[in-house]
Amino acid sequence: MSTEGLYPQPPTEWTWQVPAHGAARFSWEYDDGRDRLLALYQKGKDKQWDAVRRIDWDLEVDPYDPLGTPDEAMTLYGTRYWDAMSAGERGLLRQHYTSWQFSQFLHGEQGAMVCAARIVESVPDLDAKFYSATQTMDEARHAEIYGRFLHEKIGMLYPINDNLQALLGDTLRDSRWDMPYLGMQVLIEGLALAAFGMIRDTTDKPLPKQILAYVMQDEARHVAFGRMALRDYYKQLSDAELREREEFVIEGCYLMRDRLRGTEVLANFGIPPAEAVALTEESEFLHLFRKLLFSRIVPCVKDIGLWGPRLQKAYLDLGVFDLGDSNLDLLMTQDEEIAERLDAERFAAEEAARVAEVTEAVARGADGS
Repeated sequence: MSTEGLYPQPPTEWTWQVPAHGAARFSWEYDDGRDRLLALYQKGKDKQWDAVRRIDWDLEVDPYDPLGTPDEAMTLYGTRYWDAMSAGERGLLRQHYTSWQFSQFLHGEQGAMVCAARIVESVPDLDAKFYSATQTMDEARHAEIYGRFLHEKIGMLYPINDNLQALLGDTLRDSRWDMPYLGMQVLIEGLALAAFGMIRDTTDKPLPKQILAYVMQDEARHVAFGRMALRDYYKQLSDAELREREEFVIEGCYLMRDRLRGTEVLANFGIPPAEAVALTEESEFLHLFRKLLFSRIVPCVKDIGLWGPRLQKAYLDLGVFDLGDSNLDLLMTQDEEIAERLDAERFAAEEAARVAEVTEAVARGADGS
């Protein structure tokens, strides 16, 4: 099925070209490397998996209630628009919101794949090139998964959000080799991880829960990689160079905050743009969601050594300053454990079903004799 017919509003351009800047770097040192980064590279190889086999794509999804989202979490809940909607229209609204959200996940994963490939090209250290090569494969798998979910289960896609596209463009146009790490590994993936986790932990639908748990298991390694590489590098930078990175983070965080409105969805339901923004900003659920979404970014930024006065002021303005002391390692460990536990539960259920089938067949055979 062509994607073109699934967009309620088509992208302004079907191929987005971002001019590349910076150098491709080769290293002729093949024996040296940081042990912890090479260990992460080994883990990246060991943890490769096939999305066709690991995910149970036969699970049914109701496109009009894909995530089991409660009414209270819908932006229009309690407004005159919601009261005027039929049950079918409310289901259509849920389909659009899920399509919009997972479409941004899909576009972000393609961006992550391109950024990981850029890191392979531009990073000076071979150990980082090795790991980035495994991440490029991971991101391709994630884009494959979200694309299939949207095509086969939701039946609708949305174009990339303007703010996400702006941050991706800024990340890719910068000639400094550390910027794909900072823009993608820290900001875009940090925000996405928190969004994945919130849906994973609240949905009662098995297929999206599987998808998000398995993707997050990979992403935990990616964030660890970004933290290792940037923490080492930023110790060498001058105060002026660190301030430049902090300015990039501040601008990126505001872009990511504004990315979350989903006013594109409301536009398709006939709500004027200004009113759509106002309704979104009044949503108590969105305010809580926004704060939780920065739970992965703020401690990571602090950990890599970007914590100057202007950055701290921006986080106070965003209402997320207190997240700087969150235990990022614990969150990442939990992400991996949840995926492993889900695998164990699924395999145990499948094994029990096979045993029951064999037992029944033996019993039928005994009765027949």
